[in-house]
Amino acid sequence: MPKGKPRGPMTIEALVNESARIAKSKGWHNISATFAEKLCLVHSEVSEALEDFRTGRLVNEIYYEGEDKDKPCGVPIELADVMIRVADLCYLYNIDLQEAIWIKQDYNETRSHLHGGKKL
Repeated sequence: MPKGKPRGPMTIEALVNESARIAKSKGWHNISATFAEKLCLVHSEVSEALEDFRTGRLVNEIYYEGEDKDKPCGVPIELADVMIRVADLCYLYNIDLQEAIWIKQDYNETRSHLHGGKKL
């Protein structure tokens, strides 16, 4: 089965730049789409992860499909797609994702236990 190339840890900046580089090279930056349309593509990847889970696959299972069994599938792959699409969106709109994550994490530290009182 195919595996990812062995690499070291990936920074958020590297994720953003590599995602944009690949999307550009495949022509996705040449297609006119609104921010909302691109955001819907992030949502579609989350939905695909849910669908893989609903079929009974393990949450951490990666499996392969396609004629040559070379297309990776599964919840981990769909979550990777979520991250890749978010990273490319941040590149396109000049959003500093790393800074936004740190700001949000710092804020989350100040919140109360199970804040909001919701069950899930």
